[in-house]
Amino acid sequence: MTQGDASAKAPPTPASGSAPTWAAELARLRADQQTVRAGGGPKAQQRQHEKNRLTARERIRQLIDDGTPFDELMTFAGYGMYEDVGGCPSGGTVTGIGTIQGRPWMIIANDATVKAGAFFPITAKKVIRAQTIALENHLPVVYLVDSAGVYLPMQDEIFPDQDDFGRVFYLNARMSARGIPQIAAIMGNCVAGGAYLPVMCDTLIMTEGSGLYLAGPALVKAAIGQVVDSEDLGGADMHSSIAGTVDYKEPTDEAALARVRALADLYAQGDLAPFARRRREALPAPERDLTDLVGFDGSRTYDVRDLICALVDGGEFHEFKPEYGETLVCGFARAGGYPVAFVANQRTVIKKKMKAGGVPGLTTRIEVGGVIYGDSADKAARFILDANQAGVPLVFLSDVTGFMVGRDSEQEGIIRRGAKLVNAVSNTVVPKITIITGGSFGAGNYAMNGKAYAPRFLFAWPSAKYAVMSGNAAAKTLMDIQLAALKRAGHQPDDEEIQRLYDEVKAKYDTELDPRYAAARLWVDEIIEPNTTRERLIRALDACAQNPHQEEFRVGVFQV
Repeated sequence: MTQGDASAKAPPTPASGSAPTWAAELARLRADQQTVRAGGGPKAQQRQHEKNRLTARERIRQLIDDGTPFDELMTFAGYGMYEDVGGCPSGGTVTGIGTIQGRPWMIIANDATVKAGAFFPITAKKVIRAQTIALENHLPVVYLVDSAGVYLPMQDEIFPDQDDFGRVFYLNARMSARGIPQIAAIMGNCVAGGAYLPVMCDTLIMTEGSGLYLAGPALVKAAIGQVVDSEDLGGADMHSSIAGTVDYKEPTDEAALARVRALADLYAQGDLAPFARRRREALPAPERDLTDLVGFDGSRTYDVRDLICALVDGGEFHEFKPEYGETLVCGFARAGGYPVAFVANQRTVIKKKMKAGGVPGLTTRIEVGGVIYGDSADKAARFILDANQAGVPLVFLSDVTGFMVGRDSEQEGIIRRGAKLVNAVSNTVVPKITIITGGSFGAGNYAMNGKAYAPRFLFAWPSAKYAVMSGNAAAKTLMDIQLAALKRAGHQPDDEEIQRLYDEVKAKYDTELDPRYAAARLWVDEIIEPNTTRERLIRALDACAQNPHQEEFRVGVFQV
């Protein structure tokens, strides 16, 4: 497989007319993950081994404690992107949380099998997101450095902006100032601006045969006419004995990783978050196959309380205001012994009592699951205040169509009440974790703690759909716009052309609805399988527990 072969092109979707199934989609997800994790492919891996170096994922396996999981994050970064230059599988870097000497660490490892570990635009964004997760959760960081620096043909998209390459070093410095440990091991190239990253860490390890310099031999010759070999310019011997830049010189990758583990074992353990001090012994959750409960295509109704009970200790859930605002389910529980507060979209059809003085002769109305109504927004906003008051992390289970529209809803103040919910979500100071299980459409994405609202972690099931509106509605809207433009230009399309245009618009929009599209652009942190949700949630809470600080909770002007 060549590097271009490993660029993770999307496999064909199920044939038209065949309904997707969980079995097929989970098989597709695993196949896609395997392709992406191959990086530059077997030949590129072999070249790495011929240099007596391990691949990024081999390094991580040796670094973390035996028998412990590595919770990879942003696996699909760059998926389907940069195909004209051979692709950038997994953003050319591997990031995630692993246990080192019994403690969770963020690990950021360049994948030298992908364009020699060069930074594409998505690479910088992925590293920045991993650093941000570490900063927010006070997770110590290990950087396994093996990178040729910025991918020069795209330097204008990597170098200058606020959230581009320079932000990596900014976050280096901010984490250091907050006392968050950072260890770097240079195990290959470390060139140009990228050289600042390891040097700004607490401790720097370097293997023999590696290179650390602002400009390589060729650039030095071109810039100042000096002829110098790589070792004299920036080798491990020079940096350890002359420049004094390197703290520990090691002969091999294996020795460097052993040194990282030994040093990590010496770092002091800080205080835990207030919520983690109330942790109890975990009880098992009721066994349930979540793919039997939640349909893949969203066409099947389900009671989200059943989903919550399958995620929490002992299936015990203390529901808040269960008979009010029923399209959002809120309540307290424990997961892995940690106290947690759930806000979840209900997906049943609800028969609701109408208040006195409404439409004559009508005493009930039907409310559609997945839609946020005014009373649901009120309830969830109030519950979020309670969770912050109690210092309990919030978990959002998002399967949302959006806010209710129409005359009645507007007259009931849906905008005002929705704004109250968005305010509460925005100003929350306890950790927030979002799991998108189905739709995540429009302003509903905002109310349910989408990426713009700074979740500590944001996971998506393969069934997640992430867009302004659902596929059919969007396709029809976009189609109407295109037809109007054609008619203004004096062209009247026939039925066959209209159908072809509709199919093209729908296919494009369906591609953008796929969670891989979102994950490629880092709108979600990871696509996870439904039946791994409880374990990933608990380990995410383990990470959140490392930050002992909680800001004062204030909401500013609050709509009533």
